[in-house]
Amino acid sequence: MIISRTPYRVSFFGGGTDYPQWYLKEGGAVLSTTIDKYCYITCRVLPPFFETRYRIIWSHIENVSTISEILHPAVREGLKHLGINGDFGGLEIHYQGDLPARAGMGSSSSFVVGLFKVLTALKGEIVGSHELARMAIEFEQSILKENVGSQDQVAVSYGGMNVIRFRKNGEIRVEPVTISTEKLSELESSLMLLYTGTSRLSSEVAADFVANCEGKGAVLIKMRTMVDQALSILAGQGSISEFGTLLNETWKLKRGISNKISSPTIDKIYVTAIENGALGGKLLGAGSSGFMLLFAPPEKQQQIKDALPGYLHVPFRFESEGSTIIYYSRSDQGRFRFAGAGHSQVQGAYRQAAGNTV
Repeated sequence: MIISRTPYRVSFFGGGTDYPQWYLKEGGAVLSTTIDKYCYITCRVLPPFFETRYRIIWSHIENVSTISEILHPAVREGLKHLGINGDFGGLEIHYQGDLPARAGMGSSSSFVVGLFKVLTALKGEIVGSHELARMAIEFEQSILKENVGSQDQVAVSYGGMNVIRFRKNGEIRVEPVTISTEKLSELESSLMLLYTGTSRLSSEVAADFVANCEGKGAVLIKMRTMVDQALSILAGQGSISEFGTLLNETWKLKRGISNKISSPTIDKIYVTAIENGALGGKLLGAGSSGFMLLFAPPEKQQQIKDALPGYLHVPFRFESEGSTIIYYSRSDQGRFRFAGAGHSQVQGAYRQAAGNTV
């Protein structure tokens, strides 16, 4: 059995400039961090007395005989892409997440990165953070044909707070943010996550963004410059509250890119938070729903929660590990092997050994 643990991410500034349709022409940059909420992928060799060869557990429970029958697109195409066919007999892949999917936390990329982490480990391969991110970007954009950027895969592969720079030549550079312990603690204690209780396919919202990005060049360039402004705030001696004010500015800019980014409900939540002490914030992810990040002085946070009683507050902390294997045991891969026997033959052997009671 092998278990991967991959964090979710919070993106602060520069979102939108990480789409290849933009950065391959103009360059891009994103400031983000990973948090202590995770996606877990468990993979094990499926004992041969199971009637089917592939058992996939997510919001559905799938029991199928061939990879092509798997409904989950990332699992199905991921197994094909990595060339994992009958090498291990049957497989069980189980997904569990600390946060709901389709909520702006980079969950789809966390899933793909975690899946690739566990499947490459199954093959006995050690894949570094940069290669893991590259594989996930290529897979989501070219194989699954999703309208996704390139920041989430990098953020969750590496972990920590980073500036991710996207060059016109396609190069991606990861620069860890150097910040004092005191300033980091100030920032962490000033951030709130509110779940709006809705979800959406980010690819659908992103498709509208991609269609409009060329006409929003000035806005995207300004959003990219905010990355360096935020770094100056974090590295400087000024008040951390300037970070919240800058978040307010980037949210106003982001709302203007597409009419699908916000909604009347989201606008109302944001205005209520500002009226009760928040200095800024933004909806995370492509937009329209999911998690809202707010920047508010700690002494104002209870007032904000009281003013928004219908929305779940999710406490979190920063994390720095990125996607990792937290459990690895290959012992089960030899227990269910019969030399030269096919899957049906192995099933038969187990039934005979068990007195036909399985």
